[in-house]
Amino acid sequence: MSQDINVLALVKGSERYVFLYDDESRAETLRVLGRYASNPELSFTWYDAAVLSQKIRQESQKYSHEGRFDLPLPSDMDEF
Repeated sequence: MSQDINVLALVKGSERYVFLYDDESRAETLRVLGRYASNPELSFTWYDAAVLSQKIRQESQKYSHEGRFDLPLPSDMDEF
């Protein structure tokens, strides 16, 4: 069984921040973004963390409805 790996990257000048994570490690990846933002030795800012965490959440929501039943709405019944 293969597991998808998500890739999230940020380029800031000569620095590269690349995050690889699967669905099970999404929460840990969000925590890492916060740790990086709070590290004064890195150029990674809270704004960077906010933007990247938003991308992580958007990506997870994109696939959260897969596997659910696609039931017809009452308005769809008019077509029959």
